[in-house]
Amino acid sequence: MAAENNDKKQTRREKLAGYFYDISKLTYAALVLGGIVPVLTKTNVRINILAIVFGILMSYVFAYFANKILKS
Repeated sequence: MAAENNDKKQTRREKLAGYFYDISKLTYAALVLGGIVPVLTKTNVRINILAIVFGILMSYVFAYFANKILKS
């Protein structure tokens, strides 16, 4: 019984960590890669640079949470 509960908890942790990794990838793709295109075309560069920096920061934060969940 205890082994079954541990397996369920481990599976839950893995799925939650996978969710945070996926959010990290989506944040990176949307904010960083999406923000680079207008920078290259010189359209409203200041706002896009802020979006890129925010995207990098949030991608790191989500990946960090996923890593913490897996290690706990």
